[in-house]
Amino acid sequence: MAAHATPEKFYIEACDDGANDVLVIDRVSAEMTLAGIKDIPPSGVTRPICGIMGTTRLVAGMYLIVITRKRKVGDLFGHTVWKAVEFDVISYKKTILHLTDFQMQDNKTFLSMLSNVLNTDGFYFCTDYDLTHTQQRLSNTSPDFQEMSLLERADQRFMWNGNLLREITAQPELHKFAFPVIHGFIVMKPCCINGKVFEWILISRRSCFRAGVRYYVRGIDSEGHAANFVETEQIVQYNNAQASFVQTRGSMPFFWSQRPNLKYKPKPQISTDTNHMDGFRRHFESQVLIYGKQVILNLVNQKGSELPLEQAFAKMVNVTLASLLRYIAFDFHKECSKMRWHRLQILVDAVSDMQDEFGYFMVSSDGKVTSEQSGTFRSNCMDCLDRTNVIQSLLARRSLQSQLQVTCDAIEDTYKPHYFPFLFLSAWADNANACAKQYAGTGALKTDFTRTGNRTHWGLVMDGWNSMIRYYKNNFSDGFRQDSIDLFLGNYTVDETDGLMPLHVQKDWKFLLLPVIMVVAFSMCIICLLMAGDTWTETLAYVLFWGIASALTAAVILVNGREFVDAPKLVQKEKMD
Repeated sequence: MAAHATPEKFYIEACDDGANDVLVIDRVSAEMTLAGIKDIPPSGVTRPICGIMGTTRLVAGMYLIVITRKRKVGDLFGHTVWKAVEFDVISYKKTILHLTDFQMQDNKTFLSMLSNVLNTDGFYFCTDYDLTHTQQRLSNTSPDFQEMSLLERADQRFMWNGNLLREITAQPELHKFAFPVIHGFIVMKPCCINGKVFEWILISRRSCFRAGVRYYVRGIDSEGHAANFVETEQIVQYNNAQASFVQTRGSMPFFWSQRPNLKYKPKPQISTDTNHMDGFRRHFESQVLIYGKQVILNLVNQKGSELPLEQAFAKMVNVTLASLLRYIAFDFHKECSKMRWHRLQILVDAVSDMQDEFGYFMVSSDGKVTSEQSGTFRSNCMDCLDRTNVIQSLLARRSLQSQLQVTCDAIEDTYKPHYFPFLFLSAWADNANACAKQYAGTGALKTDFTRTGNRTHWGLVMDGWNSMIRYYKNNFSDGFRQDSIDLFLGNYTVDETDGLMPLHVQKDWKFLLLPVIMVVAFSMCIICLLMAGDTWTETLAYVLFWGIASALTAAVILVNGREFVDAPKLVQKEKMD
């Protein structure tokens, strides 16, 4: 695939090998048309590309986003799956000298936001296969569905470049030039147990509905879309037989928030002026329609600030769709305190009958569907990251033993130190890290247990380190990350005619003055300690004065914590409430 650029137009070759069609993008009018390969002018500058992410409008005008480097992940049923590694954002305009200084700065900021999302690891695509659907969904489709282009048939929940491709999507003849890109994690490994060689695949698809960062996007929106919703599918392929087991995770599906305020763990707030049941019903009606019966595994603490959330969730389940929902509360931290991680088996055993009842999707070697998954486990903790991933990996391991036995008559003993268990646990730990970096900004916690099956003291140290980084990012850089996601997904659109962009928000005087006073007072306190006065009473007086000044200033900053964190500037009101 190649892109050819002239001062007036872009010429993009089709994804299909041997295709003669060319996508022509007018750099002045932004019009998209079809042409033949012979219409490419020889004077154009040619560069290889791996695909089109889409187009977007910024202050300086339209931009084309292309994938410039990819890495092969593996083959899924004969179709190559790629990871997008590098991108380029190309301006339609040849110069931005027509912009004012303010506009240039805004345009630069918006470009940084796009780069922030594109540089977040985890974009995957396939040019001739639909990665947005599970195996079971693909099997239950009509012939008409199979004839649709990838853009038409994609599950919009997981198509992260859907907003960027809206102009191409509107013209069916142009669909061949683009493909859906998902965000999440994919690993594909050839494995061997008892002489049986099979392919083991793990796919996590992150939803682009109510997408965002840890503290700024919690709960659900009015349409019932949950924050940090991820669909994870485990696939075993042996010869032509395949087995698929699907789980989901997502924020507790009612209206609650947890805005950062400089405290290590902000207190979550349940909205008191919203009808929770409307969004709650919409969420689970959608989940039941797509996945069947739901077993909800709520892993939050059953004490402290998390308790009201657990109680609200349990109460809502009891008054809606009772026959299709099963709610199980498991206080992960209490049960596993003092390194008692073996107690997780209590939860696995408690849901084993339900897991056996749900089963998994199975296709025999002759292409016949022999079983379908009739329900899913929907797991959540506060972030739907660390605790959630541990439980999902245990359920996946239990399902895998049956999948291996049925597909290739190979039973995997997860407690023997041979190659495959190590590969399985490492992949789930990598999945945890990928999901955590995309939502919280750091790697996951508790991955030592996921990776080795044991909790270690070194793992506790690394959890502490990651928690410190999360605290800094959540308070001082996540506003920008949230704005970046909203711009990328089209939740905020740039209007070139707007005079003053929302990027220009004047900070209150406290934001500038109080940190300076605190630093000066703390510095003077240290200096007084190091450079003692003539008497100890004089030194003590100076230390007390500056120490109290520093402490009082820090207290005022904490009381007004929300004014000192990096808050989104572009985000819609619903997310800010």
